[in-house]
Amino acid sequence: MTAERVFFALGSFLAGTAVAAGAFGAHALRGRLAPDLLDAFSTAARYQMFHALALFAVAWGVSRWPEARLPLGGWMLVLGTVVFSGSLYLLALTGARWLGATTPIGGLLLIGGWAVLAWRSARTTSSPGHEG
Repeated sequence: MTAERVFFALGSFLAGTAVAAGAFGAHALRGRLAPDLLDAFSTAARYQMFHALALFAVAWGVSRWPEARLPLGGWMLVLGTVVFSGSLYLLALTGARWLGATTPIGGLLLIGGWAVLAWRSARTTSSPGHEG
């Protein structure tokens, strides 16, 4: 499977599960979780959706500028989303406050992924309409 298809598929999966998580939080968890835990769950779903959509842009960029080596940034966004949102989901559902200590690691991965994408895309030498 090509890198662009991998990132498109991952973006689709993460977007779909973000919608499901958002609906679950809004309907099944409202009234069952403390407001701060429900807010953490909502933040997780929101960040998951933002970064799922970003993976569609990564898929496009990988196919548009193959010499830019964008997959590293894309993988950092995937891992960052799993760690950031996953730790918040688990925190909200289990109440285990120690899980909040792993959330910043996910955030750093997300920031790093964006930085890699910015750096590598800015350094590419291809021009519009010219591949390579």
